[in-house]
Amino acid sequence: MDKTDLVGQLLKQLETSARSALTARDAVVAEARDGATPDEKREDARAAHQVQSLGKAQQKRAQQAIAAADALAGFKPPKLAPNARIHVGAIVEIEDADSGEGRTFFLAPVGAGITLVGPGGDGDLVVVTPSSPIGRAVIGRGTGDVIDVTVEGDLREWQITYVG
Repeated sequence: MDKTDLVGQLLKQLETSARSALTARDAVVAEARDGATPDEKREDARAAHQVQSLGKAQQKRAQQAIAAADALAGFKPPKLAPNARIHVGAIVEIEDADSGEGRTFFLAPVGAGITLVGPGGDGDLVVVTPSSPIGRAVIGRGTGDVIDVTVEGDLREWQITYVG
């Protein structure tokens, strides 16, 4: 399975997030500069501080997205053999042992929580990173293995049903 499209989608979403944060930062800076008279700004120092904090937060968000995009730019997920062990670049399907509910995710170096469209438009995959609880639990495992992960305070048991 060619995962180049998944990396491309992820890169595009990270770049879009960075642009969005920079646009929001610029809007906050413009509002701080042009949105009030000098007298109003002096009278409401708290509002000025909040605007400044919001601008800094948007700048940080942009920097994080740019750093993630940079880290992903050279990433080439390898093709995996049918009995391969899971590592970064794998597509993994897991199934809840109790409910039978399944999840499919792409184990990527960055982009946790971003949703991607599966190859050929077939379903959605959520990006999971190696530092997440699920990522840590599946690395080094293979098809048929059972993992235990605590999700929202509940211990869940999943079986790995596919690695690609």
